[in-house]
Amino acid sequence: MDLQNGSGVNELFQAHAHVWNQTYNFINSMCLKCAVQLGIPDLIHNHPQPFMALSQLTASLPINPAKANSIRQLMSILTHSGFFHKKKPNEDGEEEEEESYAMTYAGRLLVKDNPLSMTSSLLLSLDPIQMEPWHHLSTWFQNDHPTAYHTAHGMAIWEYASHNSKLNNLFNNAMLCDSRLVSSAMLHKLKWVFEGLESLVDVGGGTGTIAKAIAQSFPTMKCTVLDLPHVVAGLKGTNKLNYVGGDMFEAIPQADAVLLKWVLHDWGDEECVRILKKCKEAISGDGKKGNKVIIIDMVVDQENKDHESVETQLFLDMLMMVLFTGRERSEKEWIKLICSAGFTDFKISRVLGLRSIIEIYP
Repeated sequence: MDLQNGSGVNELFQAHAHVWNQTYNFINSMCLKCAVQLGIPDLIHNHPQPFMALSQLTASLPINPAKANSIRQLMSILTHSGFFHKKKPNEDGEEEEEESYAMTYAGRLLVKDNPLSMTSSLLLSLDPIQMEPWHHLSTWFQNDHPTAYHTAHGMAIWEYASHNSKLNNLFNNAMLCDSRLVSSAMLHKLKWVFEGLESLVDVGGGTGTIAKAIAQSFPTMKCTVLDLPHVVAGLKGTNKLNYVGGDMFEAIPQADAVLLKWVLHDWGDEECVRILKKCKEAISGDGKKGNKVIIIDMVVDQENKDHESVETQLFLDMLMMVLFTGRERSEKEWIKLICSAGFTDFKISRVLGLRSIIEIYP
């Protein structure tokens, strides 16, 4: 790069800006967290008019009045990130004294009362407990710990959550949020996945959001939620839904089907094969035809050209590596796991955005 005669100057400054943007990428996340904690999405969503003036917003926020002017800076980056629409003064010929803001579709997913709200997932991911392992990533590459989470906290995330009520609650709330989204999509458009089944075990089903939705949609089906004892402690079942505290590596209750939603991507190949073999034992006990394991997980599309989708896949792949011992897998890698666990047939349906439903049969 010869800068003395002027060649390469534009490329240098473009590269400089790129490094800056990647260095300060965390600012998007932290501003989003700040907005959720201050309740900005809720205030704008509940405002009687589509657009809420900046002065009305700042007056409604639980902030020090001396810092009201700084809300404009916060809203600028949130607007740029696509969470709010901004209407400038005098736009559309109206007499406006200041800018005002309205929700975007993405912004609505940050409203706490929205049944599909993603605020719990955001607050879990950006909590200092969960952020700390990222500061130890380079150290982890040089040691023999199974994950960077171990390097940061001296234990696995499951163990940490078992004695830290804050993390346990954050994790359960985040899983509940995701389960609402998945169950809503599945039971409106994908009911065929569960037709003909009389019983189902939701492995790693948390507080039972998906199992409850399935039980309500299929009156003759009995559902069981299997999760770690500290997750299901105190949860009361019904005649159609019961909770079992246990270890999926040890035993899974028998049923027509076993559901694994966002479970296998947490684990390495060897652990996944062990889990799938336990699932196979659970669905083979009564000898019924049509019994199956239903996996909801990402099938990495290596031909995907959409930049944002690819970035999401890469982010989640790194998340699995840092917090757990797993990764996101391609179709070829899923097939290898399925065959290694002794299953004979499978079907992949790419119907849940970046995630797929994988049905596997003994």
